[in-house]
Order: sequence, then C-alpha cells, then structure tokens
Amino acid sequence: MLGGAMGAVLEVEGLTRRFGSVVANDQVGLRVRPGEVVGLLGHNGAGKTTLVSQVVGLLKPHGGSIRVAGADAVADPATARRCVALQAQAQAPIDGLTPRGAIEIAGRLRGMSRADARAAARTLADELDIGEWFDRRATPDGGGLSGGVRRLTAFAMAAVAPVPLVILDEPTNDVDAARRRRLWETVRRLGDGGAGVLLVTHNVAEAERVVDELVVLDRGEVVAAGSPSGLRGTGDHDLRLELSLHPGGADPSDPLTDVPIPVTRRVRAGRRVLLTLGAPDAEAAVAWATTLRSDERIEGYALAPTTLEDVYLAATTRETATDDRDEHR
Repeated sequence: MLGGAMGAVLEVEGLTRRFGSVVANDQVGLRVRPGEVVGLLGHNGAGKTTLVSQVVGLLKPHGGSIRVAGADAVADPATARRCVALQAQAQAPIDGLTPRGAIEIAGRLRGMSRADARAAARTLADELDIGEWFDRRATPDGGGLSGGVRRLTAFAMAAVAPVPLVILDEPTNDVDAARRRRLWETVRRLGDGGAGVLLVTHNVAEAERVVDELVVLDRGEVVAAGSPSGLRGTGDHDLRLELSLHPGGADPSDPLTDVPIPVTRRVRAGRRVLLTLGAPDAEAAVAWATTLRSDERIEGYALAPTTLEDVYLAATTRETATDDRDEHR
C-alpha cells in the first residue's frame, strides 16, 4: 500500500480479476492522492490495463473494492466515471476531426465553456508542440495525422479539463523523444495543479522523472511499492555496475563469490548483468571490470548511479534475479 487513505482520489483494495483460470489481478492495492503522480509499472501482460478497465467500469472485479473521489466504482460506475479522464492504450477514434476539434469537444463534454475549452486546447497544443497539425483533419485510412500526433491529441483530450483523477495508459506510445519530454512535463503540471494522476507504463527510466509514488505489478501481483528513492533503498549513494556479456558467454559474476567486491543486488537480464555496490567500492569495481574486458570475458561495462530499472528488474525478472544482500556483509 502507498499509505493512508485520507484524501485519496483513487483507492483500490484487494482487487482481484480472473479470466478463466488466469488471475489477471491478484489482491492489488494502490492509492492516488490529489496532486500526486503514481506510476503503475509492469511488463506487457502484468495486469495494468485490466486494473484500469475495472477503475473506469469496463470490467467488474471478482473481489475487492474501488473508490474514485469517494464514489464506489463497482456499485456506481457511472458516478465514478464522471470523476475520471482516461487516455486508453488504444488510439482514440478521432477520424474526421482535427486535433483542435477533438480536444475542444473533450473539454466541452467535461463541462467547460466554449472559450475555456478553446483556450485550454491552444495551451496544450503549444505545450506538446503539435501546432503544425492543430487544424489538420484525421482521415479514416490513417492519413492526415501521424500515430504520434494522434497519441498526443488523445493525451490532450484527457488533460484538457480539470478532473479529480487522470489515468494515462502508455501515453508515450508512438511519440518521438522531443515531444515525450514535453508530455512528461505536462503530466507533472497536472499533478502540481491538484489532479491525481495514475500513469500506466513499462518505461521505467522516463517514468522516474515525474512520479511521486510507484507500484510495480508482475503477473497480476504488486511486487513493489513506494517512492522512487524508497524503492531504490540506496540513499542515492549506491552504484550500478553493468556487465555486457558475449553471446553465449559465461557470466563472471556467477557464482557471486567470484566477484571481488561486496554486491548488494545482482540481476541477470539477457546478456546484461546488473550489480549494485557501494560508492566506496567503485575503484575496485572498475579495475575488476577492466580486467574482465581485457581478458575478453565481457564485451564491455558501465558504472553509474542506481536507477529504478535495477529495482524493477529485480522485482520482475524472477528466473534470473537474485538478492544477495547477505553474501558479502
């Protein structure tokens, strides 16, 4: 859990949803407060979109409870849905509309005046740098607007009007790097303006820049939750040594007793080995990795501060993740 329920715009407790014998959500719990951006992270198939579908009333849970801005989203989904703006994972159906028209209509449907909707749409177009396409019509054959501009338009439709809860399901899909940065800045603005934001993504590195809290789902279960610094658990003093292995090459960190420095966490992900170590051991780590590369036992290495990716991989890469905190105490 992410803390107390006071003032939560989204409160999920014990949420369970099955599809036949497959448990898509297994006793999931999370909370989003006003002004807070909560990241919901997980691999494809982890259960993220299933959870969102239940929050907005598209699916009914088999167990647990959902409250949105105080409303029971299971018993009264229509009331709860009025408190939520959703950008779905699928592209929004805007064929025949311009971005300007689609965003303004979304604002009007949320109760904004024509003038306010027009002004808010223009502000979002400037923030997201889509002015070039603002009055270009989307066509049914996929023409007129690129996938990225359609995605940014859908994001702006969710962000245009003030609501208690904004849910963004993979908002940066198809969006280029420069405009992704702009989108994240707008997400942060929404939170700073008082909205609760649930950000659904598998992009750990980018999400870390804007979120206040994180919930990591793996195979339907919450496997980690907390603030970015709390999840890293390092006080920003630990480092990550990444070893790049040769195709089919042996892992020089297996067994861990072969590593000549204290390691608090080891994760193997494909040909990458991520070792977490203390800053005082940086020099020894570089010396060891340099020797490995000189002996052609690895392709290369990199030493950097730990990130949420290390925590995320350790929590979700079950077959290859090992937590070795006691090995070198």
